[in-house]
Amino acid sequence: MLPYLLRRPAALALPLRLARAGAFTAPAIRNARIFDADQVLKGVPGAPQAVVLPGHTPGSVAYLFADRGLLFTGDALVTEDGFAGHTGPMIVSRCFTHDSRAALAALDRLDELTADLLLPGHGAPVADGIRTATRQARQFGVR
Repeated sequence: MLPYLLRRPAALALPLRLARAGAFTAPAIRNARIFDADQVLKGVPGAPQAVVLPGHTPGSVAYLFADRGLLFTGDALVTEDGFAGHTGPMIVSRCFTHDSRAALAALDRLDELTADLLLPGHGAPVADGIRTATRQARQFGVR
């Protein structure tokens, strides 16, 4: 985060706001369950398919509810990023992304899916289709 903030000092406001809200003091997750890549989670309401999308974090996933036409992209594709100061489809800024190249490659995996509505981890939903959103994210690039 430090090299990113040195290049973009105005972005310092966001981590300060997050720190004041307690974002860096969250307790560890205990008894997390591990599942296989792209598995349908039958024990979870709605039986979503977990779609592995490393990049933002090594274990990042999206959840596809194919029968409902919904895709929760989490932080693999967002429509608002306080660091980038941008709204619209994009990957999370490199300040909060483990591997930006892998995050961009994860957009290819999203292109393989079908859903009418994308629900990102940050920002407004996208109803223009997955490929439109991933194309815009690629155009915006890595920040």
